[in-house]
Amino acid sequence: MTPYTRGLHEIADGVWAWLQPDGGWGWSNAGLVAGRGASLVVDTLFDLALTGEMLAAMKPVTDAHPITDAVNTHGNGDHCFGNALLDAAVRIHGAPEVAERAHHESPEVISALLALDFGPLLNDYARRAFGPFAFDGVPLRTPDTPVLAATTLDVGGRQVRLLPLGPAHTAGDVAVHVPDANVLFSGDLLFVGGTPLMWTGPARSWIDACEAMIALEPEVIVPGHGPVTTVEGVREVQAYLRHVGDRAREAHAAGKTWEQAAFEMDLDRFARLPLAERVVVTTYAEYSHLDPTLPEANQLELFGLMARWEYERNG
Repeated sequence: MTPYTRGLHEIADGVWAWLQPDGGWGWSNAGLVAGRGASLVVDTLFDLALTGEMLAAMKPVTDAHPITDAVNTHGNGDHCFGNALLDAAVRIHGAPEVAERAHHESPEVISALLALDFGPLLNDYARRAFGPFAFDGVPLRTPDTPVLAATTLDVGGRQVRLLPLGPAHTAGDVAVHVPDANVLFSGDLLFVGGTPLMWTGPARSWIDACEAMIALEPEVIVPGHGPVTTVEGVREVQAYLRHVGDRAREAHAAGKTWEQAAFEMDLDRFARLPLAERVVVTTYAEYSHLDPTLPEANQLELFGLMARWEYERNG
């Protein structure tokens, strides 16, 4: 199995994973697929320094097989803020929702939030989550080639399949499958060794996306966060989503608010996962499907509640 260490790892012939332990907030994975005289990058990273380090490590491959295409698996910044470092000629593929989400939580927005005073609890949480990254001066570049349906790209004679599987983690999740290597890049459809985070959902849709990934029978899967895995990693994410989704629906049927459901939920064995407080966001997303009249919760409110959940559970 591929060691979970920082840097570039060849996981199949002509396929590499870029891994960033510990897989928490912002520490995402990416990938590289090389064909004859061309290559494709799966995701960039949260800031320019991290992305520059990754692209430099890829140069022994990309000097001979220049990057012609890139894919943003979704619109969270830790998977697309480094796009500006790609050559202007590189075609960037992504779901239409990627641009909307990336603009909504742009580098400027995150920088501004980190500079504000929201009180010690949220300030501490936000700075632990986003303080290690440099957002000032990061130009936002979003996909120019929309992925509207399953698409096959030719990358130097290799087929690379782009598979829209959202809404799940976000409204526009795209997995990247390399059939001849039997490798799958899942983006944030998979969090391995950490707590999944559902911004959009519903849980049933994400569970179905997991079934679609399992049906591909990949030998190697690179998650959006965490170590390289197999289909067992997919099943573990499914188990989490079933548990939280079922508990949220039970709480809704019992007349509880989504906040009550999140703060009272018994996470059972999943309580041991890092960043367990993300259940706040997932519960809200599930409730928003159960009750379309639910008032919209902005991200600042959700982060504040995650900070409180963590404090109340862990001190």
